[in-house]
Amino acid sequence: MVRAVAPVSGLPRVAIVAGLRTPFAKMGSAYKQLSALELGTMVVHELLERAALPAKELDALVYGQVVPSLVGPNIAREVSLALPLPRAIDAFSVSRACATSTQATATAAQMIQTGQAQVVVTGGADSASDVPIALRKPLAEALISASQAKKPLDKLKAFADVHAKDLLPDPPALVELSTGLSMGQAAEKMAKENGISRADQDAFAHRSHSRAAQAWRDGIFAEEVMTARVPPSYEAYAQDNLTRMDSTVEGYQRLKPVFDRKWGTVTAGNSSPLTDGASALLLMREDVAKALGYPVLAYIRSYAFAALDPSEQLLMGPAYATPRALDAAGVKLSDMSVIDLHEAFAAQMLSNLQAFASKAWAKEKLGRAEAIGEVPDDKLNLYGGSIALGHPFAATGARQINTVARELKRRGGGLGLIAQCAAGGLGAAMILESEG
Repeated sequence: MVRAVAPVSGLPRVAIVAGLRTPFAKMGSAYKQLSALELGTMVVHELLERAALPAKELDALVYGQVVPSLVGPNIAREVSLALPLPRAIDAFSVSRACATSTQATATAAQMIQTGQAQVVVTGGADSASDVPIALRKPLAEALISASQAKKPLDKLKAFADVHAKDLLPDPPALVELSTGLSMGQAAEKMAKENGISRADQDAFAHRSHSRAAQAWRDGIFAEEVMTARVPPSYEAYAQDNLTRMDSTVEGYQRLKPVFDRKWGTVTAGNSSPLTDGASALLLMREDVAKALGYPVLAYIRSYAFAALDPSEQLLMGPAYATPRALDAAGVKLSDMSVIDLHEAFAAQMLSNLQAFASKAWAKEKLGRAEAIGEVPDDKLNLYGGSIALGHPFAATGARQINTVARELKRRGGGLGLIAQCAAGGLGAAMILESEG
């Protein structure tokens, strides 16, 4: 099923007036002591400070998290309560796997266009370093029984059937419940079925890191990325720590496959890494933005969400969502000045690009007479992507939206596409429009 939304005559336009993210960090590194809530609070606070938005002007916070928190499951509300904001500001959380902050932004746009809000903060945060570790069922049951028992002997008896193996933690399984395959195994499946070679995957990973490294050297991310000061020492982090600043193709060629050790082609080098980080956007109704004196980076022209059978090619969501978002905006892929596709894996990226250009695939999978279109290299992921920058699941969509909006502004206007694949066979796409 695919849902697409386009501007409706008479409804106000939704403006993106500001965006920000933390530097992204490899799991277990800079932010290993921080939760997704703390990262989200950090970036939203900095965004509002930079925007100098009077607190009374903010109507809602729509925020997301993919890796669940048992302490604060509604991350949006907890972020709003952790900041010096009015308690009456509405705040709720959304989750659409790797497309979470795109969903948050689309939901906020709907609120603005239907009159429920005028100013909304959106985005998402995730920490791969701070995942909930479950107890095994026999131990969990024993703990519950012991807590309910009144006599000391009965509390001890509750553990009678608990064995040594039951004391081991039960880490979350990063697999699809419906297929039993991990994201990496799904990428391997796509590489094999689509004829995506190891050499092409490594070359694409090198491309991503090289472009990201150059973007950092050129100061492209200067306004997009805040300096994060991490307690207790408040050491400053101003740059992603995942980007290979001296990337070489030979470096990727030396890595061994991870998900199919004998025949596989997907490695840690040509995959997005497990990452900690957060991002946020500030959205306003067009007339409100102008009245408050905020320059507009870009407007949301259209968006679409897609779902496909996870047992097929799990990570093909962009190829399903993109044509509907283009149709909803009344434009073609060739009209795009900038295209930013989420790089979960090089195999997934190359598979989607292959589908974009295939008339046969469009006819078979989409029922369309023509291909979506070739994606020109000089328009695609200009400053690298998730393979090089990192991928805190819920933060990626807002990161892409901010980058594309700013790039369109630098170019003096134009149209831009962002899209993501997501777990569960989901996909998202959004068209942005800038008037320079």
